[in-house]
Amino acid sequence: MAAASALVLAACGGSDSEGGSDDKKAAAPANKGDGTLTIGSLLPQTGSLAYLGPPEFAGVDLAIKDINAAGGVLGKDVMGVKADSGDTDSGIAPAETDKLLKAKSDVIIGAASSGVSLTVIDKILSAGVVQYSPANTSTAFDEGDYGKPDLYFRTAPSDILQGAVLANLLIQDGRQNVAILARQDAYGETLAKEVKKNLEDAGSTVAASVLYSEKDGPGDTQISEIADAKADAVVLIAFEETTTIIPKLIQAGTGPKDVPTYFVDGNTADYSAKSKVPLPAGTLKGTKGTIPGADAGKEFKDRLATVDPKLTDYAYSAESYDAVVTSALAAIAAQSDAGADIAKALPDVTKGGEKCTTFEACAALLKDDPKTDIDYDGVSGEIEFGKTGSPTSASIGVYEYNDNNEIKAVDYIKGTI
Repeated sequence: MAAASALVLAACGGSDSEGGSDDKKAAAPANKGDGTLTIGSLLPQTGSLAYLGPPEFAGVDLAIKDINAAGGVLGKDVMGVKADSGDTDSGIAPAETDKLLKAKSDVIIGAASSGVSLTVIDKILSAGVVQYSPANTSTAFDEGDYGKPDLYFRTAPSDILQGAVLANLLIQDGRQNVAILARQDAYGETLAKEVKKNLEDAGSTVAASVLYSEKDGPGDTQISEIADAKADAVVLIAFEETTTIIPKLIQAGTGPKDVPTYFVDGNTADYSAKSKVPLPAGTLKGTKGTIPGADAGKEFKDRLATVDPKLTDYAYSAESYDAVVTSALAAIAAQSDAGADIAKALPDVTKGGEKCTTFEACAALLKDDPKTDIDYDGVSGEIEFGKTGSPTSASIGVYEYNDNNEIKAVDYIKGTI
């Protein structure tokens, strides 16, 4: 594995906050806590990001298991409640969120999709519940009324960082005339814009930047626009629809064997014969992709197998695990499971104090004095929240596909926003 390189960025950029309501300010908190920390999971069991559901649910389940094995929170076991976020097309997230709120969730882990999160963020925050995403990357959450110290947090870095890393990877690979094909939603538009901006700032050309309907996928005209660009690289910003887009690009003479292709976290999945979304062997050989997050390592993956032995993808499992652990530590520090109290304590348990790397070790430091200043660094890496509830630094993994369409990490790049 190549040595990790450093990338430092200034916080900038904007996003279309598509999917959110006009009234973004949270109403007076209603969640007061009942003495039992309840973690709701609003993660994809169905829809275009369903492949991300198993590792994210496993991360949550393992964290709850570890927390309860170490004595729980406030003298009681943590409770877990699950719901399906679906995707923006299915539109089931609001109703599923109601189920989690009815179950007295204090913290809701999710959604995975930025677009889905924007459809429920007002509902969650107005109920006084923490919304804590392991995978949201849209810059919208750092802007306007969302970009304030409130009840929203995420362990994944914004697309400002991933866009810069991917653009830098393209430049390092000598790509000077790039075509971008992206889904038209809060995630795809933002990331496409960030990649384009960073490429052009470095002197490269973006020959085409094409958005397609998240519901229908790219049509023949849009595929032709990418092919006609005669680019020396194609960036595909997609979800599970990748399995239908790649054959179209191949037919147009612009597939991964014809033009170097790059994926992002939304579609850097396992496409081998053993996966749920296979592509013919060799289709993606040499294709590269980026996924936010540090390498959690074999030990963590082995422990995930104790809650889900069938896991084949691990994207955002560590971020999901750390979201639950930090929520539990914040509840202990606040001596309360109320959402507002947890939110207030979350930044302090992730920075500036005595280092600890497990819930058990951190909880032990808080046992005698909940006001003890701790600094939890988790399986997803260092966690330190900025004023908007987003991490101020993170690692981005660079992956490459082999002959079997399986991804392998080749580098990890640490960046600061």
